[in-house]
Amino acid sequence: MPVSRRTLAVAFTACLALSLSACGSGDDGGGSTDASGKVEGDITFQTWNLRANFKPYFEGVIADFEKKYPGTHVKWVDQPAEGYADKISADAAGGTLPDVVNVSPDLVAPLAKAGLALDLDKAAPQYKKEYLAGAWASHEIPGMTGTYAFPGYLNTGPLFYNKSLFEEAGLDPDQPPKTYDELFADALDLADKSDGEVATLANVPTIEDFGRYGVELMNKEGTAFSFNDAKGVELLTKYKELYDAKALDPQALTATPESSGKKFLTGAVAMNPGSALDLGNFKKQAPNLYKNIGITDQITSTGHVNMYVMGVMVNAQTKKTPAAVAFAHFVTDAEHQMSFAKQVAIFPSTAGSLDEPYFTKEDGTDETRVRVAAAKSLKNAVNYTPVLFSEQMKTALRNEIAKALQGKESPREALDNAVEACDRLLQQQG
Repeated sequence: MPVSRRTLAVAFTACLALSLSACGSGDDGGGSTDASGKVEGDITFQTWNLRANFKPYFEGVIADFEKKYPGTHVKWVDQPAEGYADKISADAAGGTLPDVVNVSPDLVAPLAKAGLALDLDKAAPQYKKEYLAGAWASHEIPGMTGTYAFPGYLNTGPLFYNKSLFEEAGLDPDQPPKTYDELFADALDLADKSDGEVATLANVPTIEDFGRYGVELMNKEGTAFSFNDAKGVELLTKYKELYDAKALDPQALTATPESSGKKFLTGAVAMNPGSALDLGNFKKQAPNLYKNIGITDQITSTGHVNMYVMGVMVNAQTKKTPAAVAFAHFVTDAEHQMSFAKQVAIFPSTAGSLDEPYFTKEDGTDETRVRVAAAKSLKNAVNYTPVLFSEQMKTALRNEIAKALQGKESPREALDNAVEACDRLLQQQG
């Protein structure tokens, strides 16, 4: 459960190839979907790269749970970030998946398809009202009914911009772009006034950018992608214009979040997405930038910003369903998510938590300004990245976008080819 979704390892393919009989479907005597029995027994809880920084916190949560439910014992195992998806896949194949597992939505999808993720809408529907609607829905799987993990913490962030670069280009530093039309116009102005030395954006569009732009990414059945519609082609055409004008950084085709962050620090890029965590870095590494930092909302055509979400899944094969469900709920309830959010710059997914003063009252610092703005936007945020959109699909889309930006294909051809490749990979998953 890393703090940023930017670095998530999501190359999770092995379990997709396993049949329901191989992974188990929950009706072979190995587990029960009934979570209403007595909460007792030993369970195993697996997290994702959390022990190094949060050992006392999670040991405290476990101790509180065992105190609340005498007769329970929680064994905590923590896996490194590297290879986490492969570890889950191997456990799924070998029948050794822990009772409660820290997951992201894309990791839940193959487990749910294989009958290994407990459907909370059936097993624990009473908890749904405790969470933000968008967060609960983030662990739904297209083509299936049900919800397959408790939502844990959320993250989102604003757009940062360099006020001095805006001012040098004759743009109002206190009026950053609020719409895509304004963004594209300002970007072209910045590139023109700087003779191509200053780009506004450092990254090519990702699947979530198409979602924010209002593109229908996938059909409701979850059987085919649709981001090659007219609106998708329109967005990529706009990015091609930016790329040709050097308003999109020339190295965007190979950019990483780290490299684009460095471009922003050095003033080569005028805008960059980020979070409250970044402000400390600006203050230390680029004090001049920090003095001139502008903070504005994510730009969307939908009115909904993108959320990153991590969840806690219950193994449908657990022999201790009541205890596993109770613990998964306990670790993600309002009290514990709020406690965790005060230790690290993340946000709780529980309904009402974002109305607490910690997330609504500013104290004059940029840190609280970012936190308050992000919390407000999260109330109706959505996870745009389809849970069925794999790493291979991301690569296929990125490769086709690169061809379009370089003029090797038209935006229409590139997106048609990307959809064709992603649909083919989707069929291989099924």
